[in-house]
Amino acid sequence: MQNEKGENIELYIPRKCSATNRIIAADDHASVQITIPKLDKNGVMTKKSKTYALCGMVRARCEADATLIRLCTKDKIVKGLIKSTSA
Repeated sequence: MQNEKGENIELYIPRKCSATNRIIAADDHASVQITIPKLDKNGVMTKKSKTYALCGMVRARCEADATLIRLCTKDKIVKGLIKSTSA
C-alpha cells in the first residue's frame, strides 16, 4: 500500500525467488537472501550491490549453488563458470 506521496507504508512486502519467480511465504524458513556487492577495477567494494532471494524449494532440491552461479553469470557478475555442453 502507498500513501499520497507514493511511499510504501506496507509492513510486510513479500519477496520473490530469483530462480523460480515464486513468492516466498513468510513461513518459508529455509529461504535465504544473498547480497553480492559490486567491485571496482581494484577489487574494492562499491556502494552498489545485487540481491538474490532463493526459496526453500530450490535449496531442498540441492540446486542453490548452480542457480546462484547461473544468476550471477546472467547478470555478468562472474564469467566463464558455466561451460557449454554442445557436442
